[in-house]
Amino acid sequence: MNIKSFLLGSAAALVAVTGARAADAVVVAEPEAVEYVRVCDTYGKGFFYIPGTETCLKIGGYLRVDVQGGDSVYKGGHVNQGSDPDGDGTYSFLTRATVRFDARSETELGTLRSFIETRFNYKNGSNDSSIPQAFIELGGFRIGTVDEIFGTWTGDAGNVVNDDVINYQSGYSNQVSYTFNAGNGFSAIIGAEQGQSQTASYFNYDYRIDDYMPHVLVGAKFEQSWGKISGIVGYDSKIEEWAGKLRLDVKFTDTVSAWVMGGYQTNYDDAPLGQRNWFGTWEGDYAVWGGLAAKVTDKATINAQLAYESEGTYAAALNVAYEIVPGFTITPELNYTKFDGARKDYSLAHGGNDDAFGGVIRFQRNF
Repeated sequence: MNIKSFLLGSAAALVAVTGARAADAVVVAEPEAVEYVRVCDTYGKGFFYIPGTETCLKIGGYLRVDVQGGDSVYKGGHVNQGSDPDGDGTYSFLTRATVRFDARSETELGTLRSFIETRFNYKNGSNDSSIPQAFIELGGFRIGTVDEIFGTWTGDAGNVVNDDVINYQSGYSNQVSYTFNAGNGFSAIIGAEQGQSQTASYFNYDYRIDDYMPHVLVGAKFEQSWGKISGIVGYDSKIEEWAGKLRLDVKFTDTVSAWVMGGYQTNYDDAPLGQRNWFGTWEGDYAVWGGLAAKVTDKATINAQLAYESEGTYAAALNVAYEIVPGFTITPELNYTKFDGARKDYSLAHGGNDDAFGGVIRFQRNF
């Protein structure tokens, strides 16, 4: 064998080995099957199946911007010897982002649901975040953190921005409840709450229970096509007092509805300064609220609210909610409050004036 034959044979062998390795390297595995997201219409619009499970999930929320001006009672701050700790004396600017996660599935014991709401606020240069709602439901049983039942069972005080100048609810709380739904429009609820610590009107209100006895509530509701009637009674176990509310909602037409609500609490005058009923957050023995909503065009709805509390305060709000495009609504609102009496825990909140005027414009994108 000469040198030339040896070199040619070696080159041929090298090419053969290299080709075999290259062929091994380019072998492509079979692609895995793609599992596309499926729509879940069992619980309404927006739900989809979490891939690989029978659990339906909905992700939604809103982005809100409120620009508010006028007297202090409408800005969330309180006049205290000429200062406004929650604003700069002229206006208040709030940006809020809220995201909600709603997961549901069917079990032999009924619908299993978990719900989480996260809330991020940037107000007048300060950041804060919270989880106002995070609960588990199975059938009619619910446990977790939710808006307090005394306010939510009868419903919000109208579709106005400043709906709580005369307050009708407390906040949110750890709670346990059971709701019975008869299926014919009648439902009832029983619940127990821990309470919440709050700072308002110069006082630190600590509504939290201090022993094993919770705040307890019982409510009932009857709803039909014409509207609904609802009521609830709550017992504050910390100060050992009661409060109750009764509400009537009426749908006159598909575009016009109205409502009226009354609340009463026991021994308001005997409560020590700075110590309040967890449920009776208005000033005085009783308070009355009423409102109207009228959809005047496909895009515009007029909302109004009037309220009165027995310590002598009147409040009014009027707005127009205008849907610029689907999912984006702008709501300008005017507010007026008249102080005829001395609000025990709120006497300086309006700077000693008899009247308070304010306005707000809300921009909200729902998704």
